[in-house]
Amino acid sequence: MLKLKGCFTAIVTPFRNGKVDLDALKKIVRAQLAGGVSGLVPCGSTGEAATLSPEEYELVIKTVVGAVKGRVPVVPGVGTNSTARSAEMVKKVSALGVDGLLAIVPYYNKPTQEGMTAHFSELAKATRLPIILYNIPGRTGVNMLPATALGLRRKFSHIVGIKEASGSLDQVSEILNGADDGFAVMSGDDSLTLPMMSVGAKGVISVASNVAPAKVARMCELFLAGDVVGAAAIHHDLFPLVKALFVETNPIPVKYAASLLGLCQPEPRLPLLPLSEARRAGLKEALLKAGVID
Repeated sequence: MLKLKGCFTAIVTPFRNGKVDLDALKKIVRAQLAGGVSGLVPCGSTGEAATLSPEEYELVIKTVVGAVKGRVPVVPGVGTNSTARSAEMVKKVSALGVDGLLAIVPYYNKPTQEGMTAHFSELAKATRLPIILYNIPGRTGVNMLPATALGLRRKFSHIVGIKEASGSLDQVSEILNGADDGFAVMSGDDSLTLPMMSVGAKGVISVASNVAPAKVARMCELFLAGDVVGAAAIHHDLFPLVKALFVETNPIPVKYAASLLGLCQPEPRLPLLPLSEARRAGLKEALLKAGVID
C-alpha cells in the first residue's frame, strides 16, 4: 500500500532542443533518491504534462519507474478535462508499474461539485491503484470543496488522499476534521507545507525539492518525528528560495535553478519561455543563501 507521507517531489520533465532529455531525467531521479525523498511524481503540473505527446508522456513514466527500481513510490499525474480520456489514461498508466496516481480536478470546463464527483468516480472505477486527488484552483479555475473530497473517499477506499493547493488552511482543517485515518492531506504549496503539517497534513508534493530534496525531506521528517523547532528552522531557511521559485509560472524558475545544479537544461516547452534575465540573479542569490549552490 502507498505510504503517503514526507516529501514527494513533483519532478520537472527535462527538455533539450525541444525533445525529452532521458539522460537528464535519469540524473534527476538519481539526485532525488540521493536526497532521501519519499516518492516521485512525474508528469504533473511541474512536469509540463499538458504539453507532452501521449508517447512522450508514457516514455517519461516508464523511464522514471525503470530508474527508481522500486526504491520509492512513483505516482504520476493523470487527468484531462475529458472524463472519458482521463479514464483511458488511468487504465494505461496503471499498467506501467506505478504505485499510485495523482488525479487533477478537470481544468477549463469548471465542473460543479457533482460533476467532480462523477468524474473521479469514473477514474476510480478504472483502476485499483491508490488515487490522490489534486486540487489546484489556480490552474483549473475551480475549487474542490472538502465535502466533495470526503464524499469520494467514502465511496472509494482506494482514494487515499488529496494534494491540496487551494492555499486555504481552513479548507485543509475542514478536510482533516472529516477524514478517517487512511486519508492523507499533502501540501501542494511549498510555502505552506509546515503550516499545513501543523494541523495534520502528512507532507508535501513539492516543487522546491527538485533543487533541495534533502532539505525538504528533512523538514518533513523532523516534523513527523515531533521536532517542530528543527522543522521550523528549515522552513525559514528555505522560505526565500521557495518564494523565488515562483517569481514566474512554475516550472520556469525551478528549471533554471535545476540547470545551475547541472541537472538539466533551463528550457520549458512553449507556451512557456525560459526564465527572464531580470529574474535570474535573484533566484541564484536565493539558491546561494539556502546553501543549495556554492
